[in-house]
Amino acid sequence: MTGGVNGDAASKEPGGMSTRTRWAIVAGVCGLIVAYCAWLVWTNAPAYQFLVRLYVDKHFLKRTLREWGVLAPVVFILLQALQVIISPIPGEATGILGGYLFGQWLGLVYSTIGLTVGSVVAFWIGRWLGAHYVKNLVSAETWNRLGFIVEAEGAVLCFIIYLIPGLPKDIVCYLFGISPMPLWVFALVSGLGRIPGTWVLSAQGAHTAAGDYLQVILVSAVAVAGALPLYYYRHRIVAWFHGRSAARAARANGGLDREKQGP
Repeated sequence: MTGGVNGDAASKEPGGMSTRTRWAIVAGVCGLIVAYCAWLVWTNAPAYQFLVRLYVDKHFLKRTLREWGVLAPVVFILLQALQVIISPIPGEATGILGGYLFGQWLGLVYSTIGLTVGSVVAFWIGRWLGAHYVKNLVSAETWNRLGFIVEAEGAVLCFIIYLIPGLPKDIVCYLFGISPMPLWVFALVSGLGRIPGTWVLSAQGAHTAAGDYLQVILVSAVAVAGALPLYYYRHRIVAWFHGRSAARAARANGGLDREKQGP
């Protein structure tokens, strides 16, 4: 009897909810969402047709957002947030779309807000689910390469990861969620790290909308020149931070062992 009580208590996380119950809630909500989306596609519902046309026809999207008036930025911000949380479409596409629809600087502002909101939500989901379930969300390669994040809390590491192109930034939000990093630090630093890449995409979209393709080429060339070294050495940079984190953990464990041994 005692063992059963202890086992049930052990299965509970700090919030008081058992891991089995938490997983059942997540699975149920995800199942309902998937079933609803499948029903929309299967019945070719008007809402589904409308969404497809929004993604396929850029002129229709721009005209529709103009008709929505003040709600247009809100819809775009939600779109950006969703692409971080569930990644329905590539982030590069929405970043360019922001500049195409709202101009270079407003597109940057709206994209940054949306990406930050999405990152914070993903961070919170990761913290709510816990390490066991987050580990199942990411590929084995990503966990082996970036799993050390869960032991880290450095703002510099967070900024560098979101600055470097080619790293899975969206899934990293979940990893930082199970790290010691405070949410407000993550929101600030990850948002700042995303700004350079977001600005490039927004500028490309704005110049494309204006038909200024020479500027698109120039912006792209400058962006590639600046990002290529970071992209090429991205694995080495991550490995260097990994090594520092491991060394810091080893020193901390060594200090605890000496304290236990005493004088």
